[in-house]
Amino acid sequence: MADPLIIKICGIKTPEILETVIASGADMVGFMHFSRSPRHVSIEEIATLISEARGRIQTCVVLVNPDNSCVAEVAALGPDWIQLHGPETPHRVEAIRAEAGVEIMKALPIGSADDVAHVAAFVDVADSILLDAKPPKGADRPGGLGETFDWSLLKALDPSIPFMLSGGLTPQTVADAISSVRPYGVDVSSGVETAPGVKDKRLIEAFIRNARAAG
Repeated sequence: MADPLIIKICGIKTPEILETVIASGADMVGFMHFSRSPRHVSIEEIATLISEARGRIQTCVVLVNPDNSCVAEVAALGPDWIQLHGPETPHRVEAIRAEAGVEIMKALPIGSADDVAHVAAFVDVADSILLDAKPPKGADRPGGLGETFDWSLLKALDPSIPFMLSGGLTPQTVADAISSVRPYGVDVSSGVETAPGVKDKRLIEAFIRNARAAG
């Protein structure tokens, strides 16, 4: 029997949407702490959201190339995960994991065969790998920004490497993604929004329902 699919809803900003995500049966919720993102939440807001979520759903704080003081500040809030979404090297990921004492998810942008080949370097230094679409050239922040990547690139990935899939997933595409790519989890942010940073209750419910049916 395969493990059940992990569903992560990322970029949550309000207690109301957090409650929707929990009630809809997601496994993990993500909070962005990165000032250039429309989904950015302050340390104080994250502290409140984590305390409301604790014991009910796994929490993940997303950081981009954080310095040590930022890592320490976030780790002190007691999230289940810290997600690193910047250009962190394997060495830096390992150092953050040792310092934070929190499970680390490393997001890796995929846009070419070289990007796929690069994934293996992170397997032993992170607790989870998240494969995301490479941002378009000139983008001011990392992540797929609502775009999918060419999933066929992942045929070259070592099949023993488990990963979560992100990048442009929506309630309409998630089932196809799960059956095509066979990730152990899926992660969505903009695909359940009506505008950047504005989550929609019905889209969240539909995404989770469709992902569960496919998973």
